[in-house]
Amino acid sequence: MSQISKYLEKHGFEAFRPRAVLFDMDGVLYDSMPNHAVAWQASMAKFGIRMTPADAYATEGARGVDTIRQLARQQGREVSEDEAQSMYDEKSRHFHAMKQAPIMPGIPQLMEYIADQGLTIGVVTGSGQRPLLSRLTRDFGKYLDAGCIVTAYDVSRGKPSPDPYLMGLQKAGGLKPWEAIVVENAPLGVRAGVAAHIFTIAVNTGPLPDSALTDEGADLIFHDMYELRNELDLILKQTL
Repeated sequence: MSQISKYLEKHGFEAFRPRAVLFDMDGVLYDSMPNHAVAWQASMAKFGIRMTPADAYATEGARGVDTIRQLARQQGREVSEDEAQSMYDEKSRHFHAMKQAPIMPGIPQLMEYIADQGLTIGVVTGSGQRPLLSRLTRDFGKYLDAGCIVTAYDVSRGKPSPDPYLMGLQKAGGLKPWEAIVVENAPLGVRAGVAAHIFTIAVNTGPLPDSALTDEGADLIFHDMYELRNELDLILKQTL
């Protein structure tokens, strides 16, 4: 496929041999971003920080404490990481008081297909909310090993830094960038995957324009998991 050729040329790699698929969590595995947007807006208002739903989508994928410190700094405040963590705990409380977000349509079928191809499945999330992380193994334990989950607590620099996805490569078996595929829905996450030199697929499940993802360097873009499933079949048939 032409996009694979462009990817190889861009990074100077000789081959593309996927052995793992690394998923973001919110907005990819779960249709959870609408709930997150509401929780962010309500919780930050308690601390005098104005956060709009658009802000929630634009900063999606980053560590929660990093998002809080950035927003506070824009208002002339400096918030320590400990204080930001306390504020993030309030956001988590709001989120978990809401109705549980459903699994994204098409994800179970997509995971089953990936597992059937013998690929490792990993999750790379900026979340540090332990109930959500427990839910991952409960919902996807048939396909996902807990040792292949990267959270906010595994890295000091979150997305858009490449560190979370580089850690994902390590947890998936010490893979090289050309041996994995990233599936993201957020600009910061796409930027992180691209910065890690991994083939990065964007699935635009939210309100952002496609350009918000392609401008960050996404190698391919789709609009739901069924579309991705069909295209992934074509990709893997040419590379496995």
